[in-house]
Amino acid sequence: MYHQKKRLTLLDWLAIASVIAIIGFIAFRLFYSLNYKWNWGIIPTYMFRYNEETGSWSANILLEGFFTTLRLSVWGMILAVIAGVVMGIMRITKRLVFKMIAISYVELIRNTPPLVLVFIFYYFVSDQILPLLGIEEFYRAAGPALQNKLAFFTARPELISPFLSGVLTIGLFQGAYITEIVRAGIQSIDIGQWEASSAQGFSKFQQMRHIIMPQATRIMLPPLANEFINTIKYSSIVSIISIQELTFQGMQVMASTQATIEIWITITVMYLAVCLCLSLLVSKLENRLAITEQ
Repeated sequence: MYHQKKRLTLLDWLAIASVIAIIGFIAFRLFYSLNYKWNWGIIPTYMFRYNEETGSWSANILLEGFFTTLRLSVWGMILAVIAGVVMGIMRITKRLVFKMIAISYVELIRNTPPLVLVFIFYYFVSDQILPLLGIEEFYRAAGPALQNKLAFFTARPELISPFLSGVLTIGLFQGAYITEIVRAGIQSIDIGQWEASSAQGFSKFQQMRHIIMPQATRIMLPPLANEFINTIKYSSIVSIISIQELTFQGMQVMASTQATIEIWITITVMYLAVCLCLSLLVSKLENRLAITEQ
């Protein structure tokens, strides 16, 4: 099919000129009119450090915080998807008990500020649940090799309690929104799909696995991508419980160097890079699914 090449109109050129003018004005105010002594030279220092013992370069405080943010986001996403799928299916079940549990979970989480949830989960989980599970003791009792592997995927032994509290907060908070996405995606499938698969002798589990969820996934993918990006951004809120993620480490560097704007611009660019990469990845996946469907 021939696609006519789009041409820029006068209104398009005016919009582009307006955006360039706004960006130029902000840049001028930042770099020339603002009475501020810039010190970009400290950024590489806090991104990388040279280890004289091993003779190699390694991540410094900002990059370590960035990696912690990625770990929090990944584990938070996994927990959110699990909670969202389970609660989303419970939302459409005919059993009143399951439906009420799912509705209560969604309404409680969505109508509670995430900052409050952070403190509730931190003090409750860290003080009551984790000691019973013995996770911190297990981390501390592990050998050096196992500790390094566990720290690579999660956090160091002395930081595992706040890390797990942060993961639980992010996962359950985002899980409430994913619950509604899953519910809406499943309910958007025509009832004829259920009836046809039931006539073929499929069980409820087989209907959900082979017929409904593959179709619902295509519908749920765009809003799920948005929630995944939100998970990365919301991970910064756990800095208030001293989890050494990117925002927390940035504030530490800012307090010691007074390089306020440089640090916040650097943090913004790092968050933006991750979110843009995730957006492009999801966009390519959507295109692939669209081509497969056609």
